[in-house]
Amino acid sequence: MARSKEFEVDAVLLKAMRLFWEQGYEKTSMQDLVSHMGIHKGSMYDTFGDKQSLYFKSLERYIEFSQQTLIKELANTRSAKEAIQVFFELSIDKQEELPTGCLIVNTAVELAKHDLEARDWVLQSWGFTEQLIHDIILEGQRMGELSKKLDAKELSYYFINAIIGFRVMVKTDPDREKLRKIMEINLSVLDN
Repeated sequence: MARSKEFEVDAVLLKAMRLFWEQGYEKTSMQDLVSHMGIHKGSMYDTFGDKQSLYFKSLERYIEFSQQTLIKELANTRSAKEAIQVFFELSIDKQEELPTGCLIVNTAVELAKHDLEARDWVLQSWGFTEQLIHDIILEGQRMGELSKKLDAKELSYYFINAIIGFRVMVKTDPDREKLRKIMEINLSVLDN
């Protein structure tokens, strides 16, 4: 007879996600994971597989969480510019109990060059964000808020690049006033 799990799978996955987010993939040992997750090594392997499998399950959970949060915040916006601003503000106004920065950006920097699966996760996540931005710009143009002289596809490239760089900056520079100025300068591109 199989034993029932003595832990909540999503709860321990969130613990692993947070640890990977704080320390990165390479610096996180199996012992770190077992200790932080509060489960036995055998249970971890049985439930999540090896360290790499656990990392990708954590990354998938992070992407799911981030996209749900983003969609929820975008639903409260009244204009295209305000919607684009949300992408920046979510980076600045992270919940205090969460690590700073972005697990996707961390994955891109640490693993994507050498790990094709990591690269695929990163590109999938960034592709989702880029498409959202593109759709927001097109809707802003359709509503007359944004100039149709602006190329929506090129602007989506610009903003995904700006947002990625911004997420790196948020992780390293605590000056919120400076970050808000950077956000404003980026958003001014939409005023043309």
